Amino acid sequence: MAFRFGEGMRSNATVESLVVEDNKEPEKPIDREKTCPLLLRVFCSTGRHHPLSEFSRGNTPTNELQIYTWMDATLKELTSLVKEVNPDARRKGTFFDFAIVYPDPRSPTHRLREIGTTCSGRKSADDTVTLASKKFQIGDFLDIAITPPRQGPIPSRPRRPY
Repeated sequence: MAFRFGEGMRSNATVESLVVEDNKEPEKPIDREKTCPLLLRVFCSTGRHHPLSEFSRGNTPTNELQIYTWMDATLKELTSLVKEVNPDARRKGTFFDFAIVYPDPRSPTHRLREIGTTCSGRKSADDTVTLASKKFQIGDFLDIAITPPRQGPIPSRPRRPY
């Protein structure tokens, strides 16, 4: 015998809703005059992130860039610093894909977590992302895949006859 609510059966269940607010504490501004900067170890490669195997057994890729900065450094700020030492990355339309490389606490390997993308000469939604907002910890590495702009016009797709 099947019952439907309202047909000879009463429900004492009540439905409650719970509103959960994302109460992130706003980032406190860092006084760069009084706060000691951290050493950020950055590894850049063209078109892709470094394979995680290059970060194994205490090794790192050979093309290390060392930057002294603060936890409130934005991806746009870091893009500018990379462009200062990498002339090929200065071209308008060059993309910078940022990732944090950190040790896996459950194994002797590293993990990679993408945190944002900027573009040289254009505004991006990730320009204002900070290291702190992406849970960067001192000792983590920053891996940047630099993708130069395409050469020539963007090829158009041939139209299909209907």
